[in-house]
Amino acid sequence: MSTQPTCPGTLSAWLLQAAQTGASDLHLVADHPPVLRLHGELTELTDQPLDSETVRSLLTPLCPPHAIDRFRQDKNVDFALELPTDGQRQRFRANYFLGGQQMGACFRVIPSQIPDFHWTGFPAELAQRLAHYRNGLVLFCGVAGSGKTTSLATIVNLLNQEGGYRIITVEEPVEYVFPRIRHSVVTQREVGLDVLSFADGLKYALRQDPDVILAGEIRDRETAQMALSAAETGHLVFSTLHTRDAKGAISRYADLFPQDVQREIRSQLSFSLRAVISQHLLPNIEPGEKRVLALEILFNNAPIASAIRFGKIESIDTNILTGRAEGMLTLDESVKRLLHDGRISRETAESFVTSVDRLR
Repeated sequence: MSTQPTCPGTLSAWLLQAAQTGASDLHLVADHPPVLRLHGELTELTDQPLDSETVRSLLTPLCPPHAIDRFRQDKNVDFALELPTDGQRQRFRANYFLGGQQMGACFRVIPSQIPDFHWTGFPAELAQRLAHYRNGLVLFCGVAGSGKTTSLATIVNLLNQEGGYRIITVEEPVEYVFPRIRHSVVTQREVGLDVLSFADGLKYALRQDPDVILAGEIRDRETAQMALSAAETGHLVFSTLHTRDAKGAISRYADLFPQDVQREIRSQLSFSLRAVISQHLLPNIEPGEKRVLALEILFNNAPIASAIRFGKIESIDTNILTGRAEGMLTLDESVKRLLHDGRISRETAESFVTSVDRLR
């Protein structure tokens, strides 16, 4: 977990302003003013655009040595940093990149404490169900910025607070820092600092007596295979995929593998998968208020396992619909509930459902 005490005063002020106003991100891009993403909307902090040299002079001192070396080699780098504020430490996730051969950055604000379920809007009873599977694979999916990391942190922290669990996380970078609790042991490993890759982190986690493993993201074949192996051998594994819905997560998982082994992978997945949660953050009906969480919830049952095994992915939406009694939920139904509760506008609801007829 990296920290960096050297932060130019101007950038430090912008970062702390982002945290204090409830923004999710700060963007620094050459030829643009500094921009916050506040409740999903972009808000400029000043009228003056930043030239490329100013951006570089602000960003370079903040980047720790190990990260700047990777940035020069790979043209992109992720790292975590902390700034002091009000007697505490405010964490951020930084991504540095090149665009038009000019340096730029996006800083994600990480809450100082792991949020509770009321703040996130994630159903506490769903979290309890997911946290207490004895083994298997639980996937969270959604577009970037849909709250996957936060939801996973709240669920893993639920187990941490209960005690009696050996928890290992593999992240790039480490975002939320889990508190030290008696009778729990949590090891957070950062890709690039503590371990070379997600796949290596999962591989060696199996030798560290884990009960629960959190892999920050499944993005390649090796990580996907290790996650399945860990789930099959009696561990509870949480991870994320960048897909828009539950069936997309399942098809994406198989597509990480060559065609000649996908049938075998689908068979493994049909046995090991426990649940897929798809998240969307929708604009609040009240301007300037925190966005609202909509969910698609899939639990693996016999019809869904069969659909996975035989590659009939198109039938999964129907299986979610018919699995309502088992706690499953379609995105359409979740959006409809938010509309009826007066938390989102009809315009927002219509833009997220598959058909406006579903809102009747």
